[in-house]
Amino acid sequence: DIDDAGHKYCLELELEDVLDKGRTVLCAAEVLYPLGSTSTAPEVQVTAQGELRSTEEADKEFYNRIRSLEKELVAENIPDSHGNVPPELEPIHLLAWAASGYVIWQNSTENTKFHLAQVQHVKQVKRSDEDLQFDYVLLLHEMVSQEVIPWEVTVLWHPQRGARVSRD
Repeated sequence: DIDDAGHKYCLELELEDVLDKGRTVLCAAEVLYPLGSTSTAPEVQVTAQGELRSTEEADKEFYNRIRSLEKELVAENIPDSHGNVPPELEPIHLLAWAASGYVIWQNSTENTKFHLAQVQHVKQVKRSDEDLQFDYVLLLHEMVSQEVIPWEVTVLWHPQRGARVSRD
């Protein structure tokens, strides 16, 4: 407890590279949940010891593939009921994972534990600029209450600028 500030947690964790399953990076994090506020995102400070593999090449390949589609991408139920993600949808699933992390961070309290259960629906939206836009309906499983909550989020992504998330 930090007087007049909130509850602070110090964590040590290991991140696994999603593109290189055997590679891990040790991290330390400090998380401060502000006192009396359930509408304020916790403050998070993270330090990593090492780097994960660069995704630059895979990002460019994905970007060019999506930009060259004749019809907008539409998909449902990622992963499927057996936990499978088709290889061509893996980048879409990874973007959903990043977006869910942002939503979870913005909406978590000390008494919640969210987990991305599934991408219920995703639709690419054509844009006039260089960004890719995906409108998602994410199913977040709140582990404490066992509730599954649908979240509508829009992700703008470009390989040089990364992902930007907004909630409708």
